[in-house]
Amino acid sequence: MALQVSDLRVHYRTVRGDVRALDGVTFALADGEITGLAGESGSGKTTLGKSLVRLDGRMRHVGGRVELDGRELPIGDSARMDRFRFHEVSVIPQYAMSALNPTRRIGTMVRELLRSRGIGHRAVRPELERRLRLVGLAPEVLDRYPIELSGGMKQRVVMVLSTLLDPALLVADEVTSALDVSTQRAVAEALVEFRDRGYVRSMIVVTHDLSLVYQIADSIMVMYGGRLAEKAPADALVTAPRHPYTRRLLAALPEPGVRHEDKRLAGIPGGPPELLDPPAGCRFRARCPLADDRCAEQPPFTEVAPAHFVACWKAG
Repeated sequence: MALQVSDLRVHYRTVRGDVRALDGVTFALADGEITGLAGESGSGKTTLGKSLVRLDGRMRHVGGRVELDGRELPIGDSARMDRFRFHEVSVIPQYAMSALNPTRRIGTMVRELLRSRGIGHRAVRPELERRLRLVGLAPEVLDRYPIELSGGMKQRVVMVLSTLLDPALLVADEVTSALDVSTQRAVAEALVEFRDRGYVRSMIVVTHDLSLVYQIADSIMVMYGGRLAEKAPADALVTAPRHPYTRRLLAALPEPGVRHEDKRLAGIPGGPPELLDPPAGCRFRARCPLADDRCAEQPPFTEVAPAHFVACWKAG
């Protein structure tokens, strides 16, 4: 098992109290697995991704464990986590196109990154150029400033930098947002090729776009209100979802070729729960058409079919 997350709890500090952004998240990721992580804004997707790499100053590790290849990651201690970043765990951050320093040439940033990890630039240069060509970029891009690159080119540069040291786990956070459709597909296909070539062993792709992640993911996890609602093989989750939230999420997606004056898109009435003081029981019950009195108790995240886990009393 490449990654094992057990009862992970992470809060955000605010003047009004702690926001329970992750409230008991448990799942496993196998070697070679690409899993999509979906859910609406505020569900905890980005927080989960960041927690596996680096907590920011507002975040507090409250409980739970993260193990990679049998070793516990010290996610609550930024200094101790530093030796794992880029080598063992890496991230393509949200808004990656803005992650490049506009005052540095791309090559200079690469040298500085490698130096910070105790690695000589010359030894890595041939592999760096090979990976740039793999994503359709000429090695001359290293002599350019970020402003000289298109959005898609900058996104692919960040992909190469994030995986240059062959991490065991890569977190790709909204890597296709703000890109045109053809570039989105190219970036998604490059992620799969990086996995297939062994540049990264396992991957979590955080996304709002279920239709895109379905094309590249082996499995998909759906989050709601700081908890996992469902995790299943991609085909099973899309064709036979077991959680009411997953069903409503999929029903809200447009279908190619469908005239929506004949079939209206179905939204989800209401809004997500307030995580400063979340409700007891199932977080989705206030919006769920199937909710009853039993839903006042939190359902366990249970395997209801092979590799298919659901947190719902009605999913058996």
